[in-house]
Amino acid sequence: MEEHSKGHLHQETMPSMDHSTMGHGGMDHDDHAVHTQGQHAGHSTAMFKNRFWLTLTLSIPVVYFSPMVGHLLGYVAPEFPGSRWIAPILGTVIFFYGGQPFLRGGWQEIKARQPGMMLLISMAITVAFIASWVTSLSLGSFDLDFWWELALLVAIMLLGHWIEMRALGSARGALDALAALLPDEAERVINGGTETIGIAELVSGDIVLVRSGARMPADGLITEGSAEVDESMITGESKTVPRTVGDPVVAGTVATDSSLRLRVTAVGDDTALAGIQRLVAEAQSSTSRAQALADRAAAFLFYFAAGSGVITFIVWSLLGSIPDAVTRTVTVLVIACPHALGLAIPLVIAISTERAARAGVLIKNRMALERMRTIDVVLFDKTGTLTKGEPALTDVEAIQGLSTNGLLVLAAAVESDSEHPVARAIVNAAQLTGVPLPTATDFRSMTGIGVQATINGSSLAVGGPALLAELNQTEPDDIATATRGWKERGASVLHVIRDGAVIGAVALEDKVRDESRQAVQALQNRGIKVAMITGDARQVAQSVAAELHIDEVFAEVLPQDKDQKVAELQGRGLKVAMVGDGVNDAPALARAEVGIAIGAGTDVAMESAGVVLAGNDPRAVLSMVDLSHASYRKMWQNLVWATGYNIISVPLAAGVFAFAGIVLSPAAGAVLMSLSTIVVALNAQLLRRLKLNPADVR
Repeated sequence: MEEHSKGHLHQETMPSMDHSTMGHGGMDHDDHAVHTQGQHAGHSTAMFKNRFWLTLTLSIPVVYFSPMVGHLLGYVAPEFPGSRWIAPILGTVIFFYGGQPFLRGGWQEIKARQPGMMLLISMAITVAFIASWVTSLSLGSFDLDFWWELALLVAIMLLGHWIEMRALGSARGALDALAALLPDEAERVINGGTETIGIAELVSGDIVLVRSGARMPADGLITEGSAEVDESMITGESKTVPRTVGDPVVAGTVATDSSLRLRVTAVGDDTALAGIQRLVAEAQSSTSRAQALADRAAAFLFYFAAGSGVITFIVWSLLGSIPDAVTRTVTVLVIACPHALGLAIPLVIAISTERAARAGVLIKNRMALERMRTIDVVLFDKTGTLTKGEPALTDVEAIQGLSTNGLLVLAAAVESDSEHPVARAIVNAAQLTGVPLPTATDFRSMTGIGVQATINGSSLAVGGPALLAELNQTEPDDIATATRGWKERGASVLHVIRDGAVIGAVALEDKVRDESRQAVQALQNRGIKVAMITGDARQVAQSVAAELHIDEVFAEVLPQDKDQKVAELQGRGLKVAMVGDGVNDAPALARAEVGIAIGAGTDVAMESAGVVLAGNDPRAVLSMVDLSHASYRKMWQNLVWATGYNIISVPLAAGVFAFAGIVLSPAAGAVLMSLSTIVVALNAQLLRRLKLNPADVR
């Protein structure tokens, strides 16, 4: 635990963060960024939703008035003037309105020479549209009434893409959350007074007033005052840090207890916060171009269907039957785009997302879920993730003649008027002894040194090394023997001084979560390495790592360098899942193959991650691993079924076995296509049986 305790420990200056030295993001898991360059270019979730509901509404009369459906289900739709044009007219609206995203996407895939799902869908609905109008206008001896199939195909594909886009994360959210950390205005000091200006008007060298509870409007150096500064948005640490004249402060951090004046050293794009923002943006825009499994299957099916269609037309034409050639070819091209393929992955993703949410895991990005099964190492941020992120009293040592409970009660009495986390830890521990706290008077806080009060006429002080130096005190030998071991394992040590003499010491540490032990062991049992990263001193990090049996430790890492450690692991050929909770973790979360944010962390960390854990239980990472393997199996099963259906049905539709009297009619092909969709949907539902309870990890 870093020595940043209020009034207790020595002052520590945070290294400045020069954005010019920061690394650049390389990997991203923002699937939306991928699709804006591909099949979902210019599209939104709301657009697919709106088109789906209107298309579904129009599809009902189209299906009902279809002679083919009536024949299959054994009913006769009522006839009235114009009834025969209901399906063609509404089907045309569906084709141009509901099918527009697929037609546009198909054209983009043609121009990019990368056929995929969009081209496969657009080919099927275009062929169905033309063939159906030919039949409706009686332009030939063809019975190719595909209006109902066209309507359902468009509706189901819109539904699949709507489900898919709802599962995607938003890269912009991380940048918006970063921007929200800066105040809109600043108080610039002029002529002994202040003026309120927009932060865009600040220039380097300006003196600004930062009131208690306000955020720093820019990077700067303190010229007047001292305060406890909340730097959690940069460091992820819950403890405030004492800052005084000459210390640097970072834009977006908060002066929690008193006002400051600071001289601006960096504004706008030159601030440390802007540097982190750039890292997140660069990492999110430099994404892997890996396509979804459905897109790869669609590319295969496009070539398969197109080739089969050409061969079918040539063969039947050579046999001398042009009408049969057209009928067979159209049937092949229409049923080559199975509904099942459009829903195979979106359904699995939707159900996986729901199952994860019930287990306290928010899947913001579908590719994060898919990649989790391939992860080689999970890199945990220490503070607030593997540990509780707040100090806890672990040891007490008193001089001879004074009990440890007696010492603890005295220390707690001095600290009772303080709201600092260290003070609360000492007071909470003392309350567990059941001994009433004596009354303390004349409380005084000495910034960067310690706290002082009077108890029963004696002057007592509690603080760290700076307090000993201030009072020119040394530890008694028996106390020094105990504190030496505490320091070696990285604990923070506070001394209790009464009337100018050291009477004891207490140790405080950031306690390891019990759940962390189970999580680390379970990951290692699955063959996944576990690493830890922290800005804490090496002895602190090594102590935690030894307790948890962690494979590798990155200690004393500067906030802006965390993503470089992710890159270092990736450079060894490892696929990394990063678990963190602070703004300083955001670039690393964005760079990792899978970014996992602790839900109790900052908004920026959660927006930069592809996965958010609703709680702070690291065992939830295991739920992600298990869900990833299970959902991937379902994806493949669905894709095998969807593509297998085509591999079998397309030759039948082409009339390969016509010599044996086996020919797949357009109506039968459409029915089989619908059955294929039902099978895929039922198979996806089996994911609901998967149990994802972090408490059950092994």
